[in-house]
Amino acid sequence: MKINNFLYSRKIPVILRNLTFSSLMALALLTLYSVCPAPVAADDKVNKEFEYTVYLAGFIAGKAVMKYESSGEGIKIRTRATSTGIISLFYKIDDVSESILYADGYPRSNMLKIRQGRRKRDKKTVFERLADGRSHKVIFRDLIENINREYDLDRPAYDILSAFYALSRRDLHVGTSEYLDIFDNKKLYNTEVQILRKERVSVPAGEFDTIVIKPLLKSEGIFVRKGDMYIWLTDDDRKLPVIVKSKIKIGHFTAKLKKGG
Repeated sequence: MKINNFLYSRKIPVILRNLTFSSLMALALLTLYSVCPAPVAADDKVNKEFEYTVYLAGFIAGKAVMKYESSGEGIKIRTRATSTGIISLFYKIDDVSESILYADGYPRSNMLKIRQGRRKRDKKTVFERLADGRSHKVIFRDLIENINREYDLDRPAYDILSAFYALSRRDLHVGTSEYLDIFDNKKLYNTEVQILRKERVSVPAGEFDTIVIKPLLKSEGIFVRKGDMYIWLTDDDRKLPVIVKSKIKIGHFTAKLKKGG
């Protein structure tokens, strides 16, 4: 009965419009960002898919799917987060992000397509490597607002997808932090990821020994959130995220690996 009252509350549409469920689904995307296993060369043939169930206030609110596959340009990582069931009646979500990586794991390009209620965003970011080997150019395009901007960086940078791919290739030690240069929302951030502890967990996909991390994302893009975020990665070479949790205004958000582990 408590869940029904929550579902049919007149306040729900207002709450969702105020960046709660949109933040929630953005977090669902983040659960997918490190699912790539240990390094793969650009000419390796890969084709894998992972699915997560998104929970809010104890009921299923959506799902998130990540695929990565070989392409002529390099490894392609694609994520899609969608609302389901009753939630879709209040606030329909269909968010897609796709990155193509160079052989060393840095991004070649990123495409972002956001559909959240009436809100739409279509953006493309291209990461150019210039001939001098030192300069790095980022070309940003807002396809809806018809905005084009260029940024010169003094060091190579990841986008969100390739950053967590890069993290999966590192040795993680409890009590330490890892740092990643991430270009997102037209800014370059040196992002800290804290390595907190080890823990065994159970999710629909099975039981896993995990290592718990806390990314301190500074971006104000689709990763706007309320409260800290915690991710449980498998404690092996894959570093596959099996759980992600975050506190939001109307309770706790959780995404759990359903299949693909």
